[in-house]
Amino acid sequence: MEALDLSTSSIEHKWRRIQSRLRAELGEDVFTSWFGRVELDNYDGRVVQVSVPTKFLRNWLQSHYSDKLLACCGTELSGVNRLEFRVRQPHLAPVERLKTATPVKDAAAPRSQTPPAAPVPLRVINMPLRDGRTGLDGFEGSPLDPRYTFQSFVVGAPNRLAHAAALQVAESTGDQPLRYNPLYIHARVGMGKTHILHAIAWEMKNRNPGAKVLYLTAERFMYSFAEALQTRDAPAFKEKLRTIDLLLIDDMEFLQGRTFQQEFCHTLNSLIDGGKQVVVAADCAPLLLESFDARMRSRLSGGLVAELSPLDYDLRLKILQRRAAEKIAASPGFEIPPEVLEYLATQLTENGRELEGAITRLHATFQLTGERISVDAAESTIGDLIRSKEPKRVKIDDILRIVAKHYGVQRGDLLSSRRNQSIVRPRQIGMYLAKTLTSRSLPEIGRRFGGRDHTTVLHAIRKIESLKQNDGVLKEELDSLARMLKDGAI
Repeated sequence: MEALDLSTSSIEHKWRRIQSRLRAELGEDVFTSWFGRVELDNYDGRVVQVSVPTKFLRNWLQSHYSDKLLACCGTELSGVNRLEFRVRQPHLAPVERLKTATPVKDAAAPRSQTPPAAPVPLRVINMPLRDGRTGLDGFEGSPLDPRYTFQSFVVGAPNRLAHAAALQVAESTGDQPLRYNPLYIHARVGMGKTHILHAIAWEMKNRNPGAKVLYLTAERFMYSFAEALQTRDAPAFKEKLRTIDLLLIDDMEFLQGRTFQQEFCHTLNSLIDGGKQVVVAADCAPLLLESFDARMRSRLSGGLVAELSPLDYDLRLKILQRRAAEKIAASPGFEIPPEVLEYLATQLTENGRELEGAITRLHATFQLTGERISVDAAESTIGDLIRSKEPKRVKIDDILRIVAKHYGVQRGDLLSSRRNQSIVRPRQIGMYLAKTLTSRSLPEIGRRFGGRDHTTVLHAIRKIESLKQNDGVLKEELDSLARMLKDGAI
């Protein structure tokens, strides 16, 4: 009997074969939509553990494709008899998770000290459902958070344009021509995209209770359309979707798969041509949505594209002052001196969630100890956040992601054996960055770039080093990519 090979390289090779089988059996569209972000975490000779980035995707795969995935695993991994799904931690790369993963049932989600208010199931606003919620003929969208309104949104130079455009969209009425359609808002995580979308929905409903408003995440759109296809109710689903007055789509970058993208494009065109408002939020500008076709990117760019820029010092201070005032109003005796807020605004520069979290920590410290909040106390309370600002350890996964996005290629192309010049040069640049920005050895870099030999990596490094000596544009590109990776702008 052949000995079971549980080496990491062997498991990774077999996982790629499993993916190829799934792609062949399910088709490229279904595979990309549901398995594109599934990663192998562990295989112990009996149990296969895989991870996905969201609970929604985990639940969907467990319900619809568990048997298919287990069968494909069984053809490549002898002895497998069980499949386990988990929601992975975003900071761990697949290789780092191999042999260390735990089953879903053992994974516990971290709990915050002060749980946020439960989202209100406003969702699609028009007709009452049987259970007392609101919806459009039984079709529900994603929940809206009652805290996310225009009143609670703090405005500053980095977000003023997006806020003004969003407010005008929310205040528009049926007898006015739509000025910004679609309105496309993009930003890094924690800049306020979701807050603005929820605020638009709440404001329009307050001004026009009869309006049909639908807020959906991209994954919820995919889930709902897939359900409609399975129940053969797709025509009715499409018709309902195209009768709404305001459609808000969040996390557009997660809308994957040709069928889903085409259906959304048809819906987008139908609503815009019918004079209905569409608002979209994503983590990048529409022209950088690499998995979308040119027509879709062009359509999304056809209205107003507004970026929520990184928070400057003034806006960070305003956010801290607002959040502190909210805590002070709800908790007599609690006070944060101006110098503490100024210290926080200087030290915490990433996003609004980080700022809000710092105020929450200080409030909790006061409630538990009763001590006055000082700069020293604040430094102690948020010490871990400050330490996290130390230079970021660059990972090869980060390099693959940012190089693929910058040069408009797929991550899989960088790992493939394709020799097109449009693929070879980005691949060589990726290897060069991996050598200069990480401590990985040449053989390990080669393995992470599709199982290449260390001599191939060395050739790529020498090639890029030679080219940049006489190519100022390439040198600027390399410097820019290195800065983005070091700053965590991925």
